[in-house]
Amino acid sequence: MSVNTASPPGTTVAVPPTGDLPERGRRRRKRRWAAWLFLLPWLVGLFGITLGPMIASLYLSFTDYNLLGRLSFVGFDNYVRMFTDDPRFLSACLVTLKYVLVSVPLQLTFALALATLLNRGLRGLAFYRSVYYLPSLLGSSVAIALLWRQIFGGSGLVNTALGALGMTDLPNWIATPEWALGTLIVLNVWTFGSPMIIFLAGLRQVPQELYDAASVDGANAWGRFRRITMPMLTPVIFFNLVLQMINAFQAFTQSYIISGGSGGPVDSTLFYTLYLYQKAFTDFDMGYASAMAWFLLVVIGLFTGAAFFTSRYWVHYDGE
Repeated sequence: MSVNTASPPGTTVAVPPTGDLPERGRRRRKRRWAAWLFLLPWLVGLFGITLGPMIASLYLSFTDYNLLGRLSFVGFDNYVRMFTDDPRFLSACLVTLKYVLVSVPLQLTFALALATLLNRGLRGLAFYRSVYYLPSLLGSSVAIALLWRQIFGGSGLVNTALGALGMTDLPNWIATPEWALGTLIVLNVWTFGSPMIIFLAGLRQVPQELYDAASVDGANAWGRFRRITMPMLTPVIFFNLVLQMINAFQAFTQSYIISGGSGGPVDSTLFYTLYLYQKAFTDFDMGYASAMAWFLLVVIGLFTGAAFFTSRYWVHYDGE
């Protein structure tokens, strides 16, 4: 150990032996390589599974590519054709927009109502919470979509129950254009478990003192819910809204199974993702399907951005 004589009078600075510096550098480089080694699986997934295919898809959206060897650059022709020469594209956009705007608010309303009920301290809360969460795990599965097709079929459970009540001339719900999309909306509302659990966690964070003070001031149950619960839950509502909205825009399995992959009847259940699938893997028009995928990404980004922009007017955080 040596002493740095250039230091101010009365102070000594310990200087490590010069032989320790290269050893420290080697140890630091080893730690750096170990960090990159642990990051390697994530980097492979990012560039090989996510970022790489996205860049390839963006390029293909400007081409005429059919998976069979034809590949030619066409510029913005795919995007122009979507809006000027493809009525089914516009129909798929309209069906998906209806599905999102109706099913998501209904799902969140139902989830919040049930979470409020469960928050009253019911006996066996863990059991009810698990049972109500189960549909969220199964709602987008093939098995549940097949079951839904049987329930709303011409001789399904719904018509059997309504027939027992004396109703006649009941439709085949999934084969009637006026009702087919409604059955898919009901299926999405039925998968309320995930937002319900999040709402329940948010309700547990509302201070009981606020309710006690409101009761002393004479507020009834509805007043406490409107003046305390809802403002305190707005961050949770916002989170659930964005999450469920993005999921609804990407809905695919329900429409594919219930309509047999056609989007029928009369394109009444032709979700955007189902039409994209048809163009890609039925018509082998990969360039057009890639353009549709990027348009969907832009639409989801715009709706999400609008949600974040408007949140400043109705979402209240602690301390505000």
